[in-house]
Order: sequence, then C-alpha cells, then structure tokens
Amino acid sequence: MASEDVKSTESAAVSTIVNLAEEAKLAREGVKAPSYAVLSICKSLFAGGVAGGVSRTAVAPLERMKILLQVQNPHNIKYSGTVQGLKYIWRTEGLRGLFKGNGTNCARIVPNSAVKFFSYEQASKGILYMYRQQTGNENAQLTPVLRLGAGATAGIIAMSATYPMDMVRGRLTVQTANSPYQYRGIAHALSTVLREEGPRALYRGWLPSVIGVVPYVGLNFAVYESLKDWLVKDNPFGLVENNELTIITRLSCGAIAGTVGQTIAYPLDVIRRRMQMVGWKDASSVVTGEGRSKLEYNGMVDAFRKTVRHEGFGALYKGLVPNSVKVVPSIAIAFVTYEMVKDVLGVEFRISD
Repeated sequence: MASEDVKSTESAAVSTIVNLAEEAKLAREGVKAPSYAVLSICKSLFAGGVAGGVSRTAVAPLERMKILLQVQNPHNIKYSGTVQGLKYIWRTEGLRGLFKGNGTNCARIVPNSAVKFFSYEQASKGILYMYRQQTGNENAQLTPVLRLGAGATAGIIAMSATYPMDMVRGRLTVQTANSPYQYRGIAHALSTVLREEGPRALYRGWLPSVIGVVPYVGLNFAVYESLKDWLVKDNPFGLVENNELTIITRLSCGAIAGTVGQTIAYPLDVIRRRMQMVGWKDASSVVTGEGRSKLEYNGMVDAFRKTVRHEGFGALYKGLVPNSVKVVPSIAIAFVTYEMVKDVLGVEFRISD
C-alpha cells in the first residue's frame, strides 16, 4: 500500500510539473508571438509610410500643377501647360508655391501608403490561401488577376481610411494668393468644411475615387509584381543579378505599372477633384467663369455629363501630362523605397511572396 501511495504521489508530482511546464511554454509563446507580430506590422506600416512620403515629396510641384489644370476656370485660362504653369507659380508664388499643399499631401499619403502596402500584403496572403484551398495545390502562386484583386482591396481600404485628408488637400492645393477665402492649414480647413458644409462633405467624391482606385492601385501592384516575376523567371533581357533585379530595373517596372494604372483611371480622378469643390462657396472663382452658374454636380454621372458637355471629352484628361510625368517616378520610387526600407528593417516578407 505504501508503495502504491508513493507511486501515486510521484505520478501526481510528475503530472503537475509537466502541466506547469506546458503552461509556462504557452505563456512564453503567448507573449512572444503577439509582440513579434506587432513589431512586424509596425515595420511594414513604417516602410509603407516612408515610401509614400519620399515619393510624393519628390514630385510635389507636378502634383500641384496637375490639380490646378484639372479644376482651373475654362473661361479664364491661367495655365496653358505644365512648363508654363510651373514657371507662372514660381514667378507669382516662389518656391513655397511649388510645394503648396505638400504638407497636407504627406499627412494624407504617409498613412495612406502605409495602410495600402500593409493591406496588400495581408490581402495577398488571404487570397493566396483561399486560392490554394480551392485548387488543392499547395504550391500555387498568385496570378496577375489575383494580384489585381489584392491591389484593388488594398486601394479601397487605404482610400476610405484617409479620404477626408485628400478632400482637404485638394482645396488647399487649389487656392492661390488671390483666392477670396484662404484656408489656413489642415486643421482649419477640416473644421471649416465640417462647420459650413457638414461631415458628409468630407467624403464628397468618394464614389468615383473608389471606382478609380480599383484599376489604378490594382493595376499598379499587378503589373509591378507580374513584371518582376517574369523578368526573374525568364530573364529575357539579362537583367537578373544573383537572382535579384537591380534598382534601375525595379524602378522601370514601377514606372510602367504607374503609367498603365493612371492612364486608365485618370478621368475618374478629374471628376473626383471637381466634386470635391462642390459646396465650397468660393470654388466658382476657380472652376467656373464670371457670370456663370455656380459649381453644382448632383453626383458622379452628372459631373461626367456636365464636364463633357461644357468643355469636351478632352477635359477628362486635363492635367494628364504633369500627372504622367509625376506618376512615372512617384510609383517607381514608392515601390523601390518600400522594399529597401523593409530590407533595412529586416522584414522578410515581400509583396511578391
């Protein structure tokens, strides 16, 4: 009996020790796993934010020129082209004029870019997992169409999360020294719009923005990643070094991706800008002529119809030249900067995985 009691006691002690060890292990894993995940998420968001800030600041003068061309008064043309427009801004407003609205733009694009790249990574993982489950092929990879879907998802999430900043940025960029009413900055513009036009005004033009972001961001990611995969696997031009593409080659892939996406989505960007001016009582001095009716659109379709009827189909591509010149380096710099920052931070996951 004594022997059995001892064995029972030993067995209970061993069981207790094993249970405690397992609990300690789970506790350690419970602490480490979330902390690692949070750190990885923060690094990814930081890399995306840096990529957005660097790329947009590099092309800020062209971004302002594009918006001014999109919304300028068709009956009182100030800017006849990109070069003339930039010279006019330099002459009348100086260096600061070329970068007007860039602070607001960066305040919007940094979180937008961070959310966009991170959302693309997560959407790609989710879509790839479902695709492998559906096909039963554990080695399946993302196709261009699936990348397009992941990019579109990321674009919609990022656009929706930061849209009020984009709306305010558009107004700050358009106003000049001669504008009847001056927004003094981001906070003042946001509070003024909320007070005078209501909270819904902050999302005016959201629908064409979302529709436009699907082909734009979707194609950016799909074309960029597909081009990289093709070049690495087939190496048709001998551009691969140590199974990696050079920075110049990656910049070229980003430039091609940006050009394709923005050309297809550009008319929706013009309509979005014009709809953002609706409700601003002084917008008529910018967009419409003297003695003309005030700026009014009843929706996206109405904005398309009125723009084409009064200014012709070409109005949907106003500012395309400076936008093209801007997009080529901007998208390219964003993709490459993102990848380089992630390499520096030691984040293993790449958007092509």
